[in-house]
Amino acid sequence: MASYEQDRQKKRRLTKDGDYVDTSKPTAFFKPIQGRDWTVSVAVPGSVLSTCRRDDQRTGVVSHIARALAVFSVDEIVIFDDSHPDTRPRHVDPAGYTGDIDPCGYLDHLLQYLEMPPFMRRTLLPIHPNLKGAGLMASLDIPSHPHSTDWLPYCEGVTVSGTPKGGKGTLVDVGRKEPVTISHEVPPKTRITVQIDENDPSRAEPVDPSAPRVEGGYYWGYSVRRCDSLAKVFEECTYDGGYDLNIGTSERGVSISEAFPERKKKDAVDFNHLLIVFGGPRGLENAAENDPELNGMGIVKGRTKELFDHWVNILPGQGSRTIRTDEALFIGLAGLRKIWEGK
Repeated sequence: MASYEQDRQKKRRLTKDGDYVDTSKPTAFFKPIQGRDWTVSVAVPGSVLSTCRRDDQRTGVVSHIARALAVFSVDEIVIFDDSHPDTRPRHVDPAGYTGDIDPCGYLDHLLQYLEMPPFMRRTLLPIHPNLKGAGLMASLDIPSHPHSTDWLPYCEGVTVSGTPKGGKGTLVDVGRKEPVTISHEVPPKTRITVQIDENDPSRAEPVDPSAPRVEGGYYWGYSVRRCDSLAKVFEECTYDGGYDLNIGTSERGVSISEAFPERKKKDAVDFNHLLIVFGGPRGLENAAENDPELNGMGIVKGRTKELFDHWVNILPGQGSRTIRTDEALFIGLAGLRKIWEGK
């Protein structure tokens, strides 16, 4: 059997100068890019879990969704209920397992769990039946999750009890050997975003959660929002002015290249807050059909596309009868990324 060192040698390659480069470990590291105030949001329905019969299948779907959000730097995930109001569960016990009876709550819980830096999960997310398969889900490995080889000017932290040196302020655990101190008084077990003092790494100041993205140019994870219907995805938008570019996905839509033909950079698609909505196994038309508010507006079946600025088919001529929503996220975001790439 080959030794570890022999295996390692096989993973080496030569540079142009003839020097060896160690390729046995990933070389990606986070570099700040230009800060951005524009955002990308994705909406998915609770029915993405309707084809799952076991908990390990459910955690697999949630893990794939979270990985897609992280890989494509999505800022917000909206979970909407696309079931008929008469079939929705009533009085769900939030302390019990919800995968079978409340898929939206299950998605919400696990997506928040994955986005949260691992070191603070024990403090802020207690043991729960929904998390029994959490160990099977893939790590997001995003900048807000601390790593021993990285040093970033921003950190996610959770406030802890104790008295800082000097007696004033609050201690914040940021996933390092020692907590940092902020000058503000904040109750324990509060999650905050901080910026580290350049001159004194033991001190920091709280900043808006969007600061790492807007000012620092780092992708800082996604927020999770839950809605009762497809209409509420638009109506309850938390961004000023709402979403100014909306894309719905359907096998009855046009291709991405037709919806967004190649343009010169100066003619690129302009937006502040982009929303891309994916349907479940029965599509967005079914979500509109089960939405009383949209029914009252006459938005049903073939008219569902009227909700969106663009109605696209992310993969015309697909080889399988169905594309699962967690697969559609990777396909769709890869194809639509050109809208914001280089913006």
